[in-house]
Amino acid sequence: MKTANKKINIFVAILLIVLPIVISTVCLGFGRLSIPINEIIDYFKGNPISNQNKLILANVRIPRIVSAMLVGAALPLAGLIFQSYFSNPLATPDTLGVASGSSFGAALAILFGFNIFGIEISAFVFGLLTIVITGITGLKRDESKQTIILAGIIVGSLFQSLVSLVKFVADTDTVLPSITFFLMGSFQSIGKETLFVSVPIVVICILIIFLLRWRINLLTVDEEVVKTMGVNITLLRMIVIVAATIITAISIAMAGQVGWVGLIVPHFCRMLVGENHTKLVPFTISIGICFMVIIDTIARSMFAAEIPLSVLTSLIGAPFFIYMIRSRTGVKL
Repeated sequence: MKTANKKINIFVAILLIVLPIVISTVCLGFGRLSIPINEIIDYFKGNPISNQNKLILANVRIPRIVSAMLVGAALPLAGLIFQSYFSNPLATPDTLGVASGSSFGAALAILFGFNIFGIEISAFVFGLLTIVITGITGLKRDESKQTIILAGIIVGSLFQSLVSLVKFVADTDTVLPSITFFLMGSFQSIGKETLFVSVPIVVICILIIFLLRWRINLLTVDEEVVKTMGVNITLLRMIVIVAATIITAISIAMAGQVGWVGLIVPHFCRMLVGENHTKLVPFTISIGICFMVIIDTIARSMFAAEIPLSVLTSLIGAPFFIYMIRSRTGVKL
């Protein structure tokens, strides 16, 4: 019996690794110009392919797919952490206001004419600033989770107002469309320079959460019980929340606001494997990557004009949540 379970676990682990790679490789071939899968394989093998396809893969599609994989792993994982920490199934990566702060940073940078790298740095800095403000506001007198959530809502609303102010003063012909499109979510402007900075930070944070995945189960356990187990729950909370906040800020800096991903993917994975984070974390990472890569491929391939990511994720996320409510509670909508 143990041998059979071990084989199943090994098979599942291999599947979780291979599936995102296969889907990402196949999606490299889709776009306004299709590239045969054999040429994609030849490219990775170092075999000669047409110069046009080589340039498209190297400069456009591979950076974009890597970015989608990065955000696809990061946002659902951050959503999972926040849902577990706050014991709230509706918690998202923006629960602490990070998305709103990052959006303001990006909008401000676009207003002042920064290049894409400057926009992403600004979004990242303001995302971290938001979490600092939320922490100061929510933890000064009361360390309850409800107070932190309320502080996140308040700070998030403040920065959303600032985003609206930036839109109001922006030039309606040139700057405003750029701000609007960026905030709706897209990997269109991603380049290699961005990835050199973003990939190491996000991978390190994801790896930290992955290595602590069995301890994340303790976030939902009573604090007094956890202390008897010899676990420093305060340090654990700080590490996973900081890691989740960083990957959220970087994701929004790279792709703008991509709604629903951090909400629906963790819930879908719970339906598959339950509440045990030992299994839930790797499933969330793998399925999140597959979901985001497929969504981005549809966004850039379906029509001549690219569809904003948040439009597609909302169209999928809302019906999925309706289905989940019906299946779990029996509510007839």
